[in-house]
Amino acid sequence: MSKQSDANGFIAWSDEENEIWSALINRQLSCIKGKACDEYMAGLEKLNLPTDRIPQLEEVSKVLRATTGWECAEVPALISFDRFFELLANKKFPVATFIRSKEEFDYLQEPDIFHEIFGHCAMLTHPDFAEFTHIYGKLGLAASKEDRVYLARLYWFTIEFGLLQTDDGLRIYGGGILSSPGETQYAMHSDVPERKTLDVIDVLRTPYRIDIMQPIYFKINKIRDLFDIAQLDLMALVQQARALGMHAPKFEPKQKKAS
Repeated sequence: MSKQSDANGFIAWSDEENEIWSALINRQLSCIKGKACDEYMAGLEKLNLPTDRIPQLEEVSKVLRATTGWECAEVPALISFDRFFELLANKKFPVATFIRSKEEFDYLQEPDIFHEIFGHCAMLTHPDFAEFTHIYGKLGLAASKEDRVYLARLYWFTIEFGLLQTDDGLRIYGGGILSSPGETQYAMHSDVPERKTLDVIDVLRTPYRIDIMQPIYFKINKIRDLFDIAQLDLMALVQQARALGMHAPKFEPKQKKAS
């Protein structure tokens, strides 16, 4: 269950919830060493997240405002696409105010406060990443329902599951990887997934599933590449991708549960 802040924006987290945060962040800090990109690590240093309790959103917002003009927006677990794009278009990053249970410690489908803050907010201190996310939000807000499906793939393969090819080797900038120990190891060290250089039309045509390890990741060479992508006529590229059609999925279809 998501929590609501009081009149001062303060959320009263329980001891157990703070303990879950502490266990998650300490485990993940150790897991991403030498795997997260330098820009993410620099952002994490700026955020200076507590390791013994869940941070208040204003603590994170204060740093984001000072670096890129962004802030956190308190939301329940799931929000509509309209609301999602509206928030991003206004430089507000949606943060669900609940934390996973001990039973869902390793994986949950709905992004919780750990995923949103630890996974994403460090990168939002970087101007190029922040600008890409802002322009993405404005495009999504104006897009049709059909075009938003294509835009969702761009978000998925960059902001959530993006990799960076650096002089020191492969590094992670996507929050969906950075907040998951299993995906961190898999994305960096497994021989199973394909790792491709990012081409926007290719990404827009690539299907994904949210409940499996990713069979494909897309790499950029520097975070500045995201800023450059944001300067393209992305909606024209969406129309090209629609005309070309979808790539065949690299995963099995999700099994429907027997009724």
